[in-house]
Amino acid sequence: MNLPNIITLARIFLVPVFVIIYLMPGSWTYIASALLFGLAAFTDWLDGFLARRLNQITPFGAFLDPVADKLIVVSALIVLIAHHDSVWLTLPGLIIVGREIVISALREWMAEMNRSGAVAVSVLGKVKTTIQMIAIALLLAHEPDLQSVWVIGSYVLIYVAAFMTLWSMTVYLKTAWPTLLEGLQSGTEPDK
Repeated sequence: MNLPNIITLARIFLVPVFVIIYLMPGSWTYIASALLFGLAAFTDWLDGFLARRLNQITPFGAFLDPVADKLIVVSALIVLIAHHDSVWLTLPGLIIVGREIVISALREWMAEMNRSGAVAVSVLGKVKTTIQMIAIALLLAHEPDLQSVWVIGSYVLIYVAAFMTLWSMTVYLKTAWPTLLEGLQSGTEPDK
């Protein structure tokens, strides 16, 4: 257990805290939950930076970091979709969550085929994640009012993130396609 892994675990523990605060009554909860979500998003960058800088990259950290990222994004999207009760937020939310499931399964498959390096995080994925985190933080910070410029702007950003989500998923699938075909043609499945 090293400092980057402790920071990643702290990000996981922030998930129920920001969700509970968001669901509490009162207008203060929007800003408080957005700040906690922003703190968690910052720790995503911080743990990776420290792991590289301190030369503390571990297999446990490499496993835990994407799990923490998915937990925080999916949890935020679930509470936002429920609270906004809008098809306009549900559609990009489903795209983002669906992509996370597909890419997680793809990474697991590639690891089983000993080709996990082929689906490493790209610059496109990092830009997508940044836009997605900003959009979610802004949505958490404001009441679900479609007359608000902030909410409308946040919806635009979440659609940009959803488009980039599909784009990055296509890039990952294209990279992994030869390995997927190899697995299909050989008729073998990776060990479970």
